[in-house]
Amino acid sequence: MKPHYPILDGLRGTAAILVVIYHLFEAYYGGITANHPMRHGYLAVDFFYLLSGFVVGYAYDDRWGRMTIKEFFKIRLTRLHPLVILGVIIGTIGFLYDPYTASARHIDIYKLLLTMVISFTLLPSPDIRGWGETHSLDGPCWSLLQEYIANFVYALFGRKMTKAVLWVIITIGAIALTITSCWHGDLGTGWGYDTFWIAVVRMTYPFFAGLLLYRTGRLIRMPSAYAVCSLLLIVLFFMPTGRYTGIYEALCIIFAFPVLVSMGAGGTVSGWLGKVCRFSGEISYPIYITHYPFIYIYTAWIGEKKPSAAQVLPVACGLFVLFILLAWAAYRLYDLPVRAWLKRVWLTNK
Repeated sequence: MKPHYPILDGLRGTAAILVVIYHLFEAYYGGITANHPMRHGYLAVDFFYLLSGFVVGYAYDDRWGRMTIKEFFKIRLTRLHPLVILGVIIGTIGFLYDPYTASARHIDIYKLLLTMVISFTLLPSPDIRGWGETHSLDGPCWSLLQEYIANFVYALFGRKMTKAVLWVIITIGAIALTITSCWHGDLGTGWGYDTFWIAVVRMTYPFFAGLLLYRTGRLIRMPSAYAVCSLLLIVLFFMPTGRYTGIYEALCIIFAFPVLVSMGAGGTVSGWLGKVCRFSGEISYPIYITHYPFIYIYTAWIGEKKPSAAQVLPVACGLFVLFILLAWAAYRLYDLPVRAWLKRVWLTNK
């Protein structure tokens, strides 16, 4: 029987919660600025990719003798797409009823519906918000599109790649990542039409590094791995910025994140910490994909009303609690039942 990696579930939740905190800070500090306390919080996306590469290898590498490529895609769509649909629906409703954004009151309803339908497919859609986003109803969908691309490449080619080939790919990916990060100054990009290519660069190294890490089986055994890895993620994300931000972020992805995943996969957890890991893992994807429509409104409120820090704090804390509750409800009341139904009606290889 395959081993389970509960600490990786917990770390996925840690990273997702840090993304939420990052976005709450970002709205107040006006984007990615030196004053932002969690300056590198967007690197959680790259951490997700590395986790995903490891988990995809773990879950599917030994199933190809009894699973077709079509069945693999159906399994992955069943796992990922229900929450994409929910996130886009929440984003559409939020856009329509946003009291602080003028464009929401003047947009052609047919253009909004077209954007929603295209967004359901996860393909880039019209930028109706004016931010230049490829997914303007639910911003984090840009990274899910890269996840789908990674899964597509894995199913067609990655499942057959030798370790030597994977080493070549991640070496090229690491060089491209480092050059891009140093050229741009950081890796807080890839979500817009003008930087779509950077999204591909950000996905390539960590996903295939995670896949190689699984196949090599080089795990680090250490006590209290969940707590240690979570603390290290927090430290890495809160490090100050400076002249070498680009190289720092590239090094985090290329070296630090594989070590953290190796430590997480090699560690054990039980008792109440095991329950924390399970809960954290359960809400990780729902909170990531459902919180951002509210961030749009929260950002617009700050931009229009110019509230003080004392006024923003209770709103931000309230939103954080709301995001946790919404993620739990989305997982329990929507995601689990929908996935169970999809498994019954269209999956033959479950």
